[in-house]
Amino acid sequence: MTKTATSRRVLLVLVSWAPDAPAGIERATAALALGLAQSGHRPVIATAAPQPDIDSELLPGVTVDHLTIEGLTFPCDDQALRRAVTLQDGLLSAQIRAMVLRHRIDTVLFTDALWGLGRLRGEIPGHVRRALAVHVPPHIVDAGPAVARATRILFPSSTIQQHAIDWAVLGQVVPNALMSDPAAGPAPDAARREVLRRTAPIRVLARLGPEKGVAELLEALPAFDRTVEIALASAGFEDHDGSQRHLLDRCRHLADHCPNVSLRSALPWSDVPNWLAGAAAVIVPSHKETFGLVALEAMSVGTPIIAYRVGNLPDLIEPTGHGEHLLTDHDSGPHGLLKTATALLDDAILYGATTQAVYRRAGDFAPHRIAELFIEAVS
Repeated sequence: MTKTATSRRVLLVLVSWAPDAPAGIERATAALALGLAQSGHRPVIATAAPQPDIDSELLPGVTVDHLTIEGLTFPCDDQALRRAVTLQDGLLSAQIRAMVLRHRIDTVLFTDALWGLGRLRGEIPGHVRRALAVHVPPHIVDAGPAVARATRILFPSSTIQQHAIDWAVLGQVVPNALMSDPAAGPAPDAARREVLRRTAPIRVLARLGPEKGVAELLEALPAFDRTVEIALASAGFEDHDGSQRHLLDRCRHLADHCPNVSLRSALPWSDVPNWLAGAAAVIVPSHKETFGLVALEAMSVGTPIIAYRVGNLPDLIEPTGHGEHLLTDHDSGPHGLLKTATALLDDAILYGATTQAVYRRAGDFAPHRIAELFIEAVS
């Protein structure tokens, strides 16, 4: 653990947080909390989601505390949560204040305007910093009160910051972090990666959301001759009641017509790096990405990523120097993704250089580095 001159006590608020949740904000919150703990700070995660028995080795040094929101069940949509939070604003604010006192918190990070309770109107003790993380552009009814009460505004990427035209000047970019430092493990082995290039499947890891583009990719796969393995998972939130179930049914139907495709369920966070490391390449078929954690996870184990040139993915991938070989225009559709993947896998020299380049780039997002940026931003 890295000791700091001043240990900070940070409360990270996210209604839907649970370990192994297949969602970006949940995963980013865990990684930031872990980085803070590794740097000698004392992070606490506040959540209203049901909690399984948490492996103490998953997030060492991180405390999880429980919020109560009456009448709310998971998964739920934005409308249901907004109604519950609006009706229980005072009660929720009182719970946050109690946590601040119980854990002697000096900084509260509301991880989103709605799901991270940034829209709460209740006051917290005056000495406590109130930071707001904007992982996705908030609904206008949530953004107003959240921004008005924040003393710091953080964005995971310049892509999201550029959406916040009226108040981006008030904030700064603090990227999402990996759960572990790539440098703490072995670098990609060139001989093993060459075997993977020739024999391993292409893999896709995604949450069940239409913006993730998995159904469209499946529609293009009957004509593709490489094995593709897809892991799909349900989150604690959805566009509308039953939308994840309907999308999963559609994906299963499409997969049934692709003999070279297999679907599997969610992976625990601890299993994700090894699963991605065993792929020849990882396709991220998202139509939009505010950050791109799956891409970053793949990069951290030296696995090349194929993706559309959308959202934050170019900022994540192009610094490797291999963007032209990994990114394709969104207008090219899923066939463009498959064509790009084929070209990369057919070129052994290019593939070897790409694996090293993406691995080096991922080192910029080690948890302790991002924790340092966060502490600087809220100080």
